[in-house]
Amino acid sequence: MTYRNIISLSDAEASFLTTLAARGKEVFTTADAYEELGEGRSTRDLLDRLVEKGWLERIEKGKYLIVPLEAGPDRTWSEDAHVLAGHLVSPGMVAYWSALNHWNLTEQVPRITYIQTTARKENRTPTVLGMKFRIVRVKPEKFFGGHRYHAGDAPVQVTDREKTIVDCLDRPDLSGGVTEVAKALDAGNGDLDWARLTRYLRRFGSGAVVKRLGFLVESLNLTHLPEPDLVDEWTRLLTAGISQLDPSSPREPHRIVTRWRVKVNLPEEGLLSST
Repeated sequence: MTYRNIISLSDAEASFLTTLAARGKEVFTTADAYEELGEGRSTRDLLDRLVEKGWLERIEKGKYLIVPLEAGPDRTWSEDAHVLAGHLVSPGMVAYWSALNHWNLTEQVPRITYIQTTARKENRTPTVLGMKFRIVRVKPEKFFGGHRYHAGDAPVQVTDREKTIVDCLDRPDLSGGVTEVAKALDAGNGDLDWARLTRYLRRFGSGAVVKRLGFLVESLNLTHLPEPDLVDEWTRLLTAGISQLDPSSPREPHRIVTRWRVKVNLPEEGLLSST
């Protein structure tokens, strides 16, 4: 959460924001303001004043977030990073390390909120209300597995548990590293739907993800393991070549696990004892 003091509005400013709020606008563009107030310098000056007073947050060029009017002129307003994420890019889902945190699969609180999207964004690392975001573009075929929840009245899209694991194994650099994913698998022991995860592996189409997952699942002391037929399917999804267990780690491989065609380039004792 982030908190901000907000100060009183003039009648003209209050009228403008009330009109937008009545239309259900939480976010609006400069073009929306022109429709209400007319195109010109006076409208741009009004928007600048509202930003200076703390009633608006400029989340990107030409796009503004309205501070809720019900907060009052002398009260404090708070906003959740996951709610803001939905305003920064569309379509978008909270993902990677941030999704691990949402599902209580990590004890770490990432300093950046990661957002997955298929859209192009010029600014992929915006800072809004003092909170840092990273927008990660993926191919459309890898954008699935969303779960919707509400933070207050605001809807939020986050990758579900199984898609989060797949994404994190695809991009360990956005997830705290494979060691953090190993902890997540242990934390999700009993909660993960292995059949769904297997369907996601098939759909995602990354041999490296299958290799990392197979090695970790058979190496960790999990009490709720996938059925043997699912593991057999994982082996059929393996691709040619050897993949690094953690491509974000500069360490040389300790050994190659031929069953999963993976180079174990992390100290296994530390990796497995971390769970």
